[in-house]
Amino acid sequence: QVQLVESGGGLVQAGGSLSLSCATSGIAISRHAMGWFRQAPGAEREFVASINWSAGGTVYADSVKDRFTISRDNAKNTVYLQMNSLKPEDTAVYYCALKMIGRNEYDYWGQGTQVTVSS
Repeated sequence: QVQLVESGGGLVQAGGSLSLSCATSGIAISRHAMGWFRQAPGAEREFVASINWSAGGTVYADSVKDRFTISRDNAKNTVYLQMNSLKPEDTAVYYCALKMIGRNEYDYWGQGTQVTVSS
C-alpha cells in the first residue's frame, strides 16, 4: 500500500520559513516524479512545485518561484519543500503527490499539512 505522509507544517509569521517533508512508503520514489500542491480555504487545489525522478528538473508556480525550493532524497524515499519569505497568501493545506513513470496525472496523494502565515 502506497502512503505519503507530509510533516513540517505550522504557524509562522510573514517573512519566515518552513520546511515540509513528505515521507513515502510502499513504493520506491526513485523512478517517479513528485510534486507539491496546496489548497487554500474556498479555493481549488493548485500546483506549487514538482521534481522529476533524477532531481534534474524542477518546475515552480510563478507565485512561489525564487522563494520555495523542492528537493528529494531517493535513498530516504522523501521529498522536501523549503519555503522562505512566506506570505499570508501562502496559507493553505499543502499536499505532496507522486506521479508514476509514464503517467500524466498524479496517482498518489498525502493527507496534507496545514501551513498558516500570519501578517
